[in-house]
Amino acid sequence: MTLRAMNQGGDEPSLASLIERSAELKRALVDFAISPRMERHLERFMVEGAGPQEVLIEDEAIDAIDRFALLYRLPNGKTVLDQFLASWPDLSAADREMLRAWRDPVDGIFEIRGRDGDSLILLNLVDDLEYRTYSNMGPTAFRPLPKHGFVYARLVPIGPAPGAWLVSGSMRAYHKSDAAQVAQAALELATRLPELVHRNPEKVEQAWQQMRADRAAFVEFFGCDELVLSPAEAEERIKAFSRHRQETALAARSARRRPPNIPGVDVPAFELPPELADAETVGVIYDEIDGLNFYNEYGMLRDLFADPALADGRCRVPEDLAPAALHLDRARRGPAPSA
Repeated sequence: MTLRAMNQGGDEPSLASLIERSAELKRALVDFAISPRMERHLERFMVEGAGPQEVLIEDEAIDAIDRFALLYRLPNGKTVLDQFLASWPDLSAADREMLRAWRDPVDGIFEIRGRDGDSLILLNLVDDLEYRTYSNMGPTAFRPLPKHGFVYARLVPIGPAPGAWLVSGSMRAYHKSDAAQVAQAALELATRLPELVHRNPEKVEQAWQQMRADRAAFVEFFGCDELVLSPAEAEERIKAFSRHRQETALAARSARRRPPNIPGVDVPAFELPPELADAETVGVIYDEIDGLNFYNEYGMLRDLFADPALADGRCRVPEDLAPAALHLDRARRGPAPSA
């Protein structure tokens, strides 16, 4: 594909011209991604994503190629997008700025808030941020979407237009009646890819505040921030703590504000992972930085840490116990002196 040069006039480009240019750049990028040069890498990516026997439907194939073009990392460490930029040395600075911004797309499940001219206002259920979204196919691309429904989409910024985003790849729509399943899918996405939540600094701060409050409750309940227990004891103590937290939360609500159909507080809510079930001791640590974690044979590590040889760095700590060792080291050194 021949890519025409963007108008380099002194005037600031309009949003419409930026969207039009993004369409041209995207077509060129996709052509590069499916070219013979990338064929072997694309085939491997498709097999890894769908399996050798599965045939992708059109929307799935479009989304897979889009993900490959924007995010797939080649054996040389560069992404397909990076390789495309290197292959087009005549691109203008404005084109390069727009393409580089696509290195950080926003994947999310969005609530459709409404239309505003040619744009769609979307609320990301993962990071709780609003996105003014356009399509390089024009506003007709949004017509099939259900009013007040939901959509799974990938967005890229329309640089240099502030606060403007572009749909990249295919969209999957869900009706308002699917709200419960959509909320569950958004929760699973946020759990699997927590970095998606971190786009919203308020959410990050809320998470830190919640962890600090939960850790304070842990220390108040147990009298310390680390426990060394047998696996059976660890399960029972954590279940007791979970029941205590549920009871405390329920007691803080009036009867009218309590949500319906909540599980009973005596329902077991915690099981140790299988790899910890056969350990002699399990370390239960609520660290001020790393949060709540469980460590196999933590009692042995704590005994080793009392040895000056370990404190001097001459004893090797197993990799899976490194965070626990850092916790012990912070505890041994005490709080940092104030400035």
